[in-house]
Formats: sequence, C-alpha cells, structure tokens
Amino acid sequence: MGKGARTYFVSDVHLGLDVKDPAARERRFVDFLRSIRTPETAALYLLGDIWDFWYEYRDVVPKGYVRVFSALQDLMDDGIPVYFFQGNHDIWTYRYFEELGMVPLTQPCRITIGDKVFCLGHGDGLGPGMGGYKFMRACFHNRTLQALFSTLHPWIANRIGKGWSKRSRLGKSIEYQFKGESEPLVRFCEDYAGEKPVDFFIFGHYHCRVDMTLSGGARLLILKDWMDGSSWLSYTPDDGLDISRL
Repeated sequence: MGKGARTYFVSDVHLGLDVKDPAARERRFVDFLRSIRTPETAALYLLGDIWDFWYEYRDVVPKGYVRVFSALQDLMDDGIPVYFFQGNHDIWTYRYFEELGMVPLTQPCRITIGDKVFCLGHGDGLGPGMGGYKFMRACFHNRTLQALFSTLHPWIANRIGKGWSKRSRLGKSIEYQFKGESEPLVRFCEDYAGEKPVDFFIFGHYHCRVDMTLSGGARLLILKDWMDGSSWLSYTPDDGLDISRL
C-alpha cells in the first residue's frame, strides 16, 4: 500500500470545537481517513486547523482523539505519508506529531506531483496588509510567549484556548464572503506565481469554498470547513483534481 497515485488535501476539521456536533464531526473525519486507506492513495496533506485547539507540553498532550490518531497511524503504517501544516488554531505542535510519523511543513510550501506544481499552506497571514492579525500571529509563534503560556496548568490552558475559540466561532453567524481579487491571499498568489511557476494553490482557513483562476492561469482552491459536512480535495496525475467534495 501507499504506492498509489491519488493525493488528498484536508483543512479546518476543528476537532474538539464544542459547536454543533463535535462527536459527529470527529466520526466523519475518522470515516474519511479510513476510506482513503487503499492502495490508490499516495499521500495525505493536512492543511491546518485539524484541531480547534492544540497546546502540547513537553510531557503532556491533549487527551482524546484516539480514533483519529489510530486512523492516521494506520495510513502511515501502510506506507502512506501524512504531511501537516500548523493552522492558526493548532499552532502549538512541537514534536508529538513528528513522533507519530507525520511530516511538518511550513507555508507556503511548493511541491510537485506528476508534472504539476502545487503551492500549499493553511492560508492565514499570506499577502499584504493584515497588520493586526500578523502581529497576533507573530505573538502566538513567539518562543518566549509560548514558554510563558506553558507555565499554566494544562487544565487552565485548555479551557482558556477552547473558550476563546468557541466564542470566536459563535460570533460568526454567516459564512465568510471571499472578496476575490481584492483578497490579500489572491494578491499573494498572483505575486508568487509571477516569480515561480505554479499550477494550483490550495489553502484552508477561510471556511468557504473557492475555486478561481488567477490572471496568470494558476488555479486557487480553498477548502470548506467540516462544520456541516466533510470537505476534501484529491488529485491524480491522470485525472487531475477532483473538486466534488471541495
């Protein structure tokens, strides 16, 4: 197994978010992982925010998600590589995922599958502007601030993180309306493709479906979240992109 041609991309499952039906969302994700455990699968890319809040101490990791990790481990045991990006909700991953066998990647990551070039990432903070968000993101990535946060007991830290995330999600009653050419991410992709050839940009983060062709011919795809269903992309060199679950 693990010698196939189909590559999968997933983002924004938000495991653990206590909104709508978190248990059903986790079951859907596990079912998806089990469904791609086939000889046709070449690789799985997790594009960030798979967990709604993940803070990993040196000797302590969040409890739960046993079936998720078991399904991921089964894929890797079969020789199917699993790559992951940190999102803005699961920034604080350090070594545990790597110890399980997953491979960390940093956005923007340029890969080649067959004869096509992909640029991958979570999508947050890419492009011009967004000064406030980029400052907050830099704080979350700051090692000194991370060390200070780690002095909190895990019980306290997890309730702070999960409570903050839940309030943020409940405050968004409508789906984000992607602004097309005026979006900073689109401007990032246009500039990036102008310097390095790219066929497909694939991101998450925005919680809305996007499939648009950029001015230079590259294609930008943004995956929907898993709040109300299941969303993924797959690609094979022979058949191209399958966007039926975008």
